[in-house]
Amino acid sequence: MSNTATPIGMPALAKMAFNGVDLAPLWNALVGSFNARPDDAAALLDLSTIAQLQGRPQDGLALQSKALALQRIYRRPAEVAGQQSLKLLAFMAPGDLMTNTPLEFLLEGSSIALDMMFVVPNAAIPAPPEHDVAMVAIDESDQTQPILREISEVLHRWPRPIINRPHRIARLTRSGVWDLLKSATAAFMPMNARIDRAKFSGVVRGDVSIEDLLGGNTYPIIARPFWSQGGSGLSKLESVTAVEDYLCKWTDPEFYIAPFIDYHSPDGLFRKYRIAMINGVPFACHMAISENWIVHYLSADMKISTANRAQERKFMATFDSDFAVKHATAFNEIADRIGLDYFQIDCSETPNGKLLVFEVGTAMIVHSMDSIDLFPYKRPQMKKVFTAFQAMVHAAGRASSC
Repeated sequence: MSNTATPIGMPALAKMAFNGVDLAPLWNALVGSFNARPDDAAALLDLSTIAQLQGRPQDGLALQSKALALQRIYRRPAEVAGQQSLKLLAFMAPGDLMTNTPLEFLLEGSSIALDMMFVVPNAAIPAPPEHDVAMVAIDESDQTQPILREISEVLHRWPRPIINRPHRIARLTRSGVWDLLKSATAAFMPMNARIDRAKFSGVVRGDVSIEDLLGGNTYPIIARPFWSQGGSGLSKLESVTAVEDYLCKWTDPEFYIAPFIDYHSPDGLFRKYRIAMINGVPFACHMAISENWIVHYLSADMKISTANRAQERKFMATFDSDFAVKHATAFNEIADRIGLDYFQIDCSETPNGKLLVFEVGTAMIVHSMDSIDLFPYKRPQMKKVFTAFQAMVHAAGRASSC
């Protein structure tokens, strides 16, 4: 068997799912391919992606595990051939669709060939294929921390340039980001404390107060299970009684808690911005607008509201001369303290005008799948983001050849 396999890949499959295409025929074809060739790791990896896109995460992870038992390196050929071709090696970790930087989206329309090399716990790191640049494309989580440590040891003697050092990714826990940003002058992130269930239950018993846990901050607070992504389990709690009710509903062993910040705009709506930071430069990725303080792009009224889309269009069109200028000091502070070549920020603005940071990570999705009819302004903006990312990779490649 060759040391690489070429799956259909997440962008093509995600776009089909995003557009409501019935994936059952493709699923059956991939099952048939694997039955005919039991060493077809690419088919298994595509089946894993489809299962996750269909909301069957456990099936997806089981299929992924079988794929990685057969093959650990998967290839995405360059979409454009040319003299500026370059080979990028990505260190990746097993897990769901939020575990790794979605590089396949970022490389859309590029001359960069991507090899995705999965690092599996308790297994030797594979011999890497030839490459010009390497990137650690693994997001921070409890599950990836050991892998990030292992890769950090290996990269001390790596012969090629590295994008995103693993020890800096490992700091991006919610509490870790707060620790990095707490003394910033123009950016504000409320204290995030990770506490175990016993300590949280102590609030109900009266053994400890919310003020003790949150450095003097009091109710209302927000709470979520420590593993939470996409707002799962995220709740606003106004009192001790609310904490008790929350713990009855969520039986997890650990939680993150933080002070609630009322960040509504003067019109009473809540706005959340996703910003990609590329070599220290901010790029607009989306703006979601909602009546609810929990703002997610897919659940906000962006598809049904012409007015909201008009605001997002303006946000993107004026970003470089308006939002990026207004918060230039904040973006510089964040870039310096995070210390990564590529990462994303989910943020808003406080009532007094500071950049309000919700989360910093390396695996937030940036894509161009939205309908051109509804969002004609997004594809040019995403092209701008993709071009900047690809230029960063090419610059690293040129540095390696000097």
